[in-house]
Amino acid sequence: MKGLLLRLSALDSDAASAVRVISFFDVLVAQHAGLERLVASTAQLAECPAGLSVPETGVWLRADAAGVSLAEAPPPAVSRELDGGGRVWLERAGEPLPLDEIVLERFAIAASVLLNETRARLSGLDDPALLELAVSASAGDAERSRALHLLGFSPLTPIRVLATPHALPDPPGPQAAIGSQHAVLAPAETIVPTGHTIGVGPMVPAMRAPESWRAATVAVRFAAPGVIDTVEWDSLGALGPIAQRLPADGVGDVPDLAALDRLAAEPGGQDTLDLLTAVVATDSVRKAAALVHRHHSSVAGRLARAEATLGFDVHSPGGRFRLTLALALRRLRDS
Repeated sequence: MKGLLLRLSALDSDAASAVRVISFFDVLVAQHAGLERLVASTAQLAECPAGLSVPETGVWLRADAAGVSLAEAPPPAVSRELDGGGRVWLERAGEPLPLDEIVLERFAIAASVLLNETRARLSGLDDPALLELAVSASAGDAERSRALHLLGFSPLTPIRVLATPHALPDPPGPQAAIGSQHAVLAPAETIVPTGHTIGVGPMVPAMRAPESWRAATVAVRFAAPGVIDTVEWDSLGALGPIAQRLPADGVGDVPDLAALDRLAAEPGGQDTLDLLTAVVATDSVRKAAALVHRHHSSVAGRLARAEATLGFDVHSPGGRFRLTLALALRRLRDS
């Protein structure tokens, strides 16, 4: 198709140019191009954003002039209805070009043909399989929008994806096991369940669910069960992107992690680590003690021994940051 990508701005509104446009769409149909390719190619041909929407089946696609997928609501645009429902559109800024009408006509015809080829592709899938499609980065936009529709979401609905090591007993949305985690697709305003280890992805349009899922799987790695159960990607700041790029063996020789490992190997070591985690999660020793269900007067000695092993004051601004980073890196290493 690279050789068939035309520029409407370079064509005259004559019969020969119209035939070239018709041939462009005929080749897409003959090659059984996917709907994503159809929309992207049309946008590149027209040199403006283009889209396809079929509310009955949930298919919703939009691409910019470079053919890159978009997941935002389009502005008012010139459109053409499809046989059987739905529409296609071109988002031309300014006056339409002479060949826009024939582009829309052939775009609509090609969309109708290709929709018939793909209409039943997801029939028979259950909710877990549909959810896996919705959060999969390898799924096409047409499959994703159709799966979202069957799950009860529109492509532009604001959502968050949750990642949890264990299935939630009362999930706030569709849930499925994906690898070592469980994914939950939830409306953005959902209150996250408490008492469970959960990573919360950022709010995105449902069509960008794979981005939220990937972030949620990173966020859950920063959780400390029993102390910090829920971690939101948005609260991680720079730590989130760093964790996405950090190789599994990239922190093995950090001295502060070695000191934490020595603490963990001592009798009651996990209690010490929980206390240190509570210290960086709160703003006082009293609150930290309450978080781990200890009296504040009984934790002073444990903190002092921990500081002796760590080699720094965990209450100073620098020590607090250093401990926060070390604990985070240790959870990343071990998750």
